[in-house]
Amino acid sequence: MKTKVQKVKHIEEGVKDLDKSQTLIFADFSGTSTKEINILRETLKAIGAKFQVFKKRLFRIAAEKNNVELPIEKFEGQLGVVFAPDDPEKVAGPIYKFSKTNENFKIIGGIDLKEKKFLEADFVKMLGSLPSREVLLSQLAAMFTIPIKKLLVILNEKGRK
Repeated sequence: MKTKVQKVKHIEEGVKDLDKSQTLIFADFSGTSTKEINILRETLKAIGAKFQVFKKRLFRIAAEKNNVELPIEKFEGQLGVVFAPDDPEKVAGPIYKFSKTNENFKIIGGIDLKEKKFLEADFVKMLGSLPSREVLLSQLAAMFTIPIKKLLVILNEKGRK
């Protein structure tokens, strides 16, 4: 059990992390081992994000200090918060992949602090399942080149006859 001083320090750290973040993603990590959580932390650290474990009551206090409204009542289980300085699209992928490999880790939802809107768990999972921007751009480029390639093949065959 934490002392009052430790709780105040934890709240202050949460306030600082909220100031630096554009996106918050919430997860229930009940049953997930510490080793697996540390792997997630390393993955998130590589993209500039951070995973913190919070008591719901303490996180509500930190959020109120930053004027962020949270539907904490919806959250069940233990609360893990991912603080990300980027848009939800960038951080949702690694979290979604982690939740697919660890069945005890469940995405609860998220908040886009820039637009001040709550993101449902299904939306966060959908964002995480999308391919990266580079892959989508290459697929789009391929779709534009296919009709031209087919036209060139037809013209080449006509020229041979």
